[in-house]
Formats: sequence, C-alpha cells, structure tokens
Amino acid sequence: MIEFPSNIILQDERVLLRSLQSSDFEWLLPYALNEPDTWDYSIISPAGEQGMRKYIADALAQREKEIEYPFIVFDKASGRYAGSTRFYDIQLYHLSTQLGFTWYGKEFRRTGVNRHCKWLLLSYAFETWGMERVEFRADARNERSIQAMKDIGCTIEGILRSQLTIERGGRRSSIILSILKEEWEAKVRENLSKMIK
Repeated sequence: MIEFPSNIILQDERVLLRSLQSSDFEWLLPYALNEPDTWDYSIISPAGEQGMRKYIADALAQREKEIEYPFIVFDKASGRYAGSTRFYDIQLYHLSTQLGFTWYGKEFRRTGVNRHCKWLLLSYAFETWGMERVEFRADARNERSIQAMKDIGCTIEGILRSQLTIERGGRRSSIILSILKEEWEAKVRENLSKMIK
C-alpha cells in the first residue's frame, strides 16, 4: 500500500526534494514575478503573485486527496530553491503515476538538476512505491522538454491531438512518454545513474 507521508525528503549530493508546503510561496514567488515565460508550454501558469498562491494551494489540495504529491526542489550547489515538480494522476490500484508539473528557474536549466531530480523521483516511484508505470506528458511543441525525457530513457507512445485547453488561450496537443518497471530495472536505472555521475 502506498503511503502519503506529510514530508517526503529525497536527496543526493546535488539536489534535495521535499514535500511542498504553503510557506514555500516565498521561495517560488521570484520565479512567478520575474520569469513568467517559464510556463509558456504549461496548461496552468503560476505567473504572478496570485498565480503562484493558487498554484501551491491547488497542489496541496490534490495531495490531500492522495492523487498528487508535489515537491519543491533545492539545488545544493547554489544553495537556492530551483523550482518544483510532482507526481500526479496517482492510481494506486493500477500502480501507475505521472511525473510532471516540472519547472526550474532559468539559471538551473541544463545544469544537471533535472536529471538528479528524475533519478530520485523514479527511484522512489519504482522502488519505494512499487509502481509498474511512470508516465510523462508535455506540449508536443516543447522540444527541449521532450528531448530531456527521451535522454533519461522514456519511450514515446504517441500524441493526443488538441487534448487540452491552455490557460492563456488556445489548445495543445500532448505527447505521451513512459518508463515501465521492467525497463527501469533492465536499463534505465543504470543509464540514468551514469548520466548524473
């Protein structure tokens, strides 16, 4: 049975992920105010003060329902909070979850932070929770995000055309990728561990 402790902490030598709290507003607000383009491809944008307050409140409400588990990301190299990520669409019966709502401030992109986070989160999903499948989705136009998911070992499954309404207007098609437990055990875990060394 999957447990939802109030404060999961995952860490290695580079990053620390801990359960998102309402008080984390102060650490994430600068990104919402100064880097609104961070969420150009997101269906939900926490840009602006009210946007970030709502973003955090909604994430915590979903954790209470045990269908999402949001984290704040701390970069040990800089000593600063770098962004946020979460498990969502957690389906206990099917041993399946999605990993997403991932974003980082500009200075933390392409620094290795994301790979370290994915290592910790995938290890937790497959080895602690016992998940059989971890799914990833992204805007089909977001080439940087898609390449990052392919680099860590995700398999492309297809595209859901015109799937979602975008908060800023319009619609997006979503690409679906995944990692299965047997893939994690056979090759993805080892390959990803080499990438973060």
